[in-house]
Amino acid sequence: MVPLLNYLKKVRVKLNNGRELYFDENGDPPAVYDIMNWQLSPEGNIQQVKVGSFDVTASTGQIFNVDSSALVWSTGDRKVPRSVCSESCPPGFRKAAITGQPVCCFNCIPCPVGEISDSTDAVDCFKCPWDKWPDPKKITCQQKTTDYLSYEDPLGTTLAAISALSSFIPSFIMRLFVLYKNTPRVKASNYSLSCLLLFSLILCFLCSLIFIGYPQPEKCLIRQVAFGLVFTLCVSCILAKTIMVVLAFMATKPGSKLKKWTKPEVSYVIIITCFLLQLVICVSWLSLAPPFQQYNIQSQPVIYIECNEGSTIAFWIMLGYLFLLASISFIVAFLARRLPDSFNEAQFITFSMLAFLSVWISYIPASLSAQGKYTVAMEIFAILASSWALVICMFLPKCFIVLFRSELNTREYMMRAKFNTK
Repeated sequence: MVPLLNYLKKVRVKLNNGRELYFDENGDPPAVYDIMNWQLSPEGNIQQVKVGSFDVTASTGQIFNVDSSALVWSTGDRKVPRSVCSESCPPGFRKAAITGQPVCCFNCIPCPVGEISDSTDAVDCFKCPWDKWPDPKKITCQQKTTDYLSYEDPLGTTLAAISALSSFIPSFIMRLFVLYKNTPRVKASNYSLSCLLLFSLILCFLCSLIFIGYPQPEKCLIRQVAFGLVFTLCVSCILAKTIMVVLAFMATKPGSKLKKWTKPEVSYVIIITCFLLQLVICVSWLSLAPPFQQYNIQSQPVIYIECNEGSTIAFWIMLGYLFLLASISFIVAFLARRLPDSFNEAQFITFSMLAFLSVWISYIPASLSAQGKYTVAMEIFAILASSWALVICMFLPKCFIVLFRSELNTREYMMRAKFNTK
């Protein structure tokens, strides 16, 4: 056997097709294979079609030869299918493994809100810095824009213009009262208290301007305090008016000892006392937990520059005290609305306090649902609406009589009206 094997190693036979047949040192012939492709014939039968060859005896570069145009794949076309389970994940997505599948099989999941991926087939997304936000494709982090209620903003411009123009209305009414201060109607409405009330209403309209513009730390510190003190002065004047109406009526009863309480000084004591209590609340607030400027970056593409009230409890105590004064004024005025008098202001005070309370009760849920500059806009709207409610309910009837119904602004008519009410 061994001699035969040695003999075969030396045998080289040239075939008719020009190929050479020989055996290697192991007695094996050269590797020559046809590459066959199973294809479906037009008749529906499976047939083998030669599409290439593997021949180690061929010249260099021709050992492995495949005619790709003759190939038909299982997909039915001649395009070579991709031998991958999943396509690559583009930037802005991350790979998520599929349970029970090989590692090459995965899903491409978009990055969550606030995160990006800047490479292909990223395993994880990462968050942008606090002052940046992903672009729409979630590939890069872009600088966030800042936002606040500015004077350049259409909303801020509108509110500022309304505030400034509205402040001229109580100024005009005060001028009117000064010109007609000796007429019965103006005297009956307590001229000095009315002027103080009108002055406080001017401040109420103007204090809303503090809420517009860049929220500087100094502005954050004083704006809510200014609002609270100014409105306390305003409501205290109305409360003093209400109490004086009741005292004036009760002092007219025979044997009443309340006449000494109807002096103007009593109304000023009421106003100062109410104002000082609010002042104590505000000073305590500023001392213990003062408001400050903050950047609101809670998962938003915009940084809201706003004022943090420092102590939410202190803010609601301040607002609650104002609500208490208005409620007392409303209750007293409501009970005194039918007192027989020639010009009973209790009815006007009742309507004004009802409108005032309605505005601020509506403000509470509205402010909690708003965000950013719209929270500030809601408070400005409440300030303007409640101020206008006081101007209209307290002074519009008087101005109408003074300007257009002078026959009702006489001592004779007032006395006759007083006599008819008894």
